[in-house]
Amino acid sequence: MTTGATTVPERDTPTWREKLRADLPASLVVFLVAVPLSLGIAVASDAPLTAGLIAAAVGGLVAGALGGSPLQVSGPAAGLTVVVADLVGRFGWGVTCAITVAAGLLQVLFGLTRTGRAALAISPAVVHGMLAGIGVTIVLGQLHVVLGGEQQDDAIANVLELPGQLISLHGPATALGLAVIAILLIWPRLPRSLPGWVRGIPAPLLAVVLVTAVAGLFAMPVERVEIGGSLLEAITPPVLPEGQWGAFAVGVLTIAIIASVESLLSAVAVDRMHAGAKSDLDRELIGQGAGNTLSGLLGGLPITGVIVRSSTNVAAGAKSRASAILHGVWIVVFSVALLGLVQQIPMAVLAGLLVVIGARLVKLAHMRELHRHGELPVYVVTVLGVVVTDLLTGVIAGLALALLLVLRRVVWASIEVQEPAADDRVDGERPWHVVVEGALCFPSIPRLARRLGQVPAGAPVVVDLVTDYLDHAAYDHLSEWIERHERGGGHVRVDEVGSMGLLDRRAASSGGPGARRPGPVPRFLSPWAVWQAGHEATGGGHGHALDAGEDARDGTGDPILTGLREYHRRAAGLVAPYLSDLADGQSPYALFLTCSDSRVVPNVLTSSGPGDLFTVRNVGNLAPVGTGADASVGASVEYALDALEVPTLVVCGHSGCGAMTAALHGTGGDGVLGRWLDGADESIDRWRAGHPVAAPAAARGACDVDQLAMVNVAVQLDRLARHPAVARALAEGRVRLVGLYFDIASARMSVLDGDRFVPASRDRLGAGAAGTPGDPVTAAFPAPDPV
Repeated sequence: MTTGATTVPERDTPTWREKLRADLPASLVVFLVAVPLSLGIAVASDAPLTAGLIAAAVGGLVAGALGGSPLQVSGPAAGLTVVVADLVGRFGWGVTCAITVAAGLLQVLFGLTRTGRAALAISPAVVHGMLAGIGVTIVLGQLHVVLGGEQQDDAIANVLELPGQLISLHGPATALGLAVIAILLIWPRLPRSLPGWVRGIPAPLLAVVLVTAVAGLFAMPVERVEIGGSLLEAITPPVLPEGQWGAFAVGVLTIAIIASVESLLSAVAVDRMHAGAKSDLDRELIGQGAGNTLSGLLGGLPITGVIVRSSTNVAAGAKSRASAILHGVWIVVFSVALLGLVQQIPMAVLAGLLVVIGARLVKLAHMRELHRHGELPVYVVTVLGVVVTDLLTGVIAGLALALLLVLRRVVWASIEVQEPAADDRVDGERPWHVVVEGALCFPSIPRLARRLGQVPAGAPVVVDLVTDYLDHAAYDHLSEWIERHERGGGHVRVDEVGSMGLLDRRAASSGGPGARRPGPVPRFLSPWAVWQAGHEATGGGHGHALDAGEDARDGTGDPILTGLREYHRRAAGLVAPYLSDLADGQSPYALFLTCSDSRVVPNVLTSSGPGDLFTVRNVGNLAPVGTGADASVGASVEYALDALEVPTLVVCGHSGCGAMTAALHGTGGDGVLGRWLDGADESIDRWRAGHPVAAPAAARGACDVDQLAMVNVAVQLDRLARHPAVARALAEGRVRLVGLYFDIASARMSVLDGDRFVPASRDRLGAGAAGTPGDPVTAAFPAPDPV
């Protein structure tokens, strides 16, 4: 059915006019940032200053047009200064341009063969360490220029000569360089009360222009930039080397890899800054390669995607790649028409700019992040290697250490021997504990043998295997030790978490029932919020709706359907052997009556699996049997006793129970919920009358609601005992009653032992406990001496 009105479809993408209105001013901002940075990087690279402007123009016009990152801006980068300076010193500028051309062609090949993402496999610790090492090298060298001297040949010489430079300061040059550094550090911290246009002036542009103007106004006798001709005269063709082809090839590979990695990392970072189209990394490599090829042919520096210019582009409101292209146009216009202005810039001004740029390559945030992941040694080795030797050696050293650490994590196990604790008992004995974590492989066998040798002969031992891999050599050694120890009168119990570990293999070799036992079900202890991307189910009522744009019909974003898919992908095959044995019927060990609260997960709390528990859940874990108020619990109890013949009935309460809160304060209302909570009246009356369970709980600081929840467990056990079917089973000795209490905040379970709840431990239950030693449920929560 149609109407007379015409619906105008909503446009998802802006028109070219809208893009131009945003991209034109953004390109001007990026241009103003790029010019001083390009000149400074050319100085640090020991290259002609015009080479920096050529590279900046080509980076905008070529890489901006052909690249796959819509908002990334390319140009000469600080990350290549050390490499280029080394190549210039070894081969000269003409051969360095040829290396840039060959590296660009190699980058194009990388993109055509779709290897763009492979560069991201390099450890971030190595990449960050490489950039930090370059930054330290730049700072150590350019500090001499800021102080009015000259940088030395290497970082060590720069450090050794620095005290002498500090003693003999060259006044005007030092003042100009320090002024630039001060402006760059202070400008981003201007108060927000200043007008936006003031705070929006690029700090590098302001520092260079302002300090240069001061130097010209006072006619300071300082060394200034020397261009030596126009931009067109600076265009020089590349030159092939006369020999040293091996070093030439290494230089090509070094430039290609570093430029590619830095460009791809920058593109990924820029993608996180905006909500538009994401980068095509292979196309970005082709664009970067084309840019480097042309830059080398014209006598320019190597180019990469530069995060400083790219983030400026995004912050300035750019909408498309037109901003990067236009910024290249402005650089060409500036270089042709206004190049004479560049020659007024003091060298100390550019040196001050480079000192800040280099210092910003060393980021404390990266160090903290790498320290949390245990990769800080890789970062430190890479930094030291780059600073003390050269960039290639430093990167290779960092990669080698990263691989060694990965290998160590794969084949190395943590092995600890713990002496018996006073409150640790297993089957009435105080055992030694051998805890093995990680991958237990043959390199760890000597340490395993030493640790096992610390266990006294004949002592009871619990071996906790928290392993994700157990190789044959380690399996043989551990099995033989267990056999020897048991022949000597000791007892060994293996408690393992992992797939196909020691018990699995021993059962498999003997053909026992454990031969089909799979490993643990993944993520069975984790809430959805921990592992389902985009879901925010924290238990506080958040994250129940699908995110915008998600389709409920195919389950995209639905945590339940996502969980089902995860189950079929990872867990179904693991639990199938158990369920196949239960396909014809169930024979659970216990009826588990607990609250409907989502934080109480019976199978997790009892370490049970399919077929173990016949679970009944309701609001407040009430047992209104025999009252006529509700027949469902009574029906479940009778079915469990008569049809399933369960030997245990469990009532489990928990802290912070909403049902107990509502019942205590009378907020359940007059509806169905209020009538249901009438089943807690007996618990409230007995708590107020001083039920013996409440006193120890109050002494431990439990609040009224938690005291009531504990009393409620004891009262509901009493109500179950009054049910005719339960009373009959108790009289015949066919069933036992167990009371449990779960403290959510501490994730600890307690067992009702006489008139008090006692913390669970490895010991057996006390004499007054509701349960018997050896019972699987009470063994899951055995209690120590009452506290």
